[in-house]
Amino acid sequence: MGSVRVAIVGVGNCASSLVQGVEYYKDADPQDRVPGLMHVEFGDYHIRDIEFVAAFDVDAKKVGEDLSTAIGASENNTIKFCDVPETGVTVQRGHTFDGLGEYYREIVAESEAEPVDVVQVLRNTRADVLVSYLPVGSEDAARFYAQCAIDAKVGFVNALPVFIASNPEWAAKFTEAGVPIVGDDIKSQVGATITHRVLAKLFEDRGVELLRTYQLNFGGN
Repeated sequence: MGSVRVAIVGVGNCASSLVQGVEYYKDADPQDRVPGLMHVEFGDYHIRDIEFVAAFDVDAKKVGEDLSTAIGASENNTIKFCDVPETGVTVQRGHTFDGLGEYYREIVAESEAEPVDVVQVLRNTRADVLVSYLPVGSEDAARFYAQCAIDAKVGFVNALPVFIASNPEWAAKFTEAGVPIVGDDIKSQVGATITHRVLAKLFEDRGVELLRTYQLNFGGN
């Protein structure tokens, strides 16, 4: 079947977990129950068939670095559980829009490099899927990269809670282009989203009426 060629936008903590995880589980036995994985194989594909071919970020400490180095650079603080060898994928300068929050700008230096042509990079690298790990709240940036996926004819995984897949207009765009989209938002293994959801269900099961609820984005990945 070949590989699944993956491009990443936003080389942060979630991307670090993904890249490390692919390396860590590359020799996992499909017959074993592997903690942390729903499936070792998905259809005809094994975890080892995931191949990273492009990455985009705006952090000066990540742009220009190999993906294996960038996942541990700057303010990333995901626990290192695997040594990732050089991938041959250089992190390229993405487009910022609203992807750097007010307070994050105080501690992160934005790369002075010129943003690349994302659509062309996706085409040149023959990416199959673009995974968006942009920071929560990056609405303009999320829509920009969604459009890039449509233009490049690559699948789009929207891993942040910006309404794209669940927006009828955007869903129609992807359908018309014949491009798959998955989202919106993705739960980490045991993070804030799944914990919040389980607690809300618990209250409902115990007869508690929830009038309103919110969660902080500090639950771990």
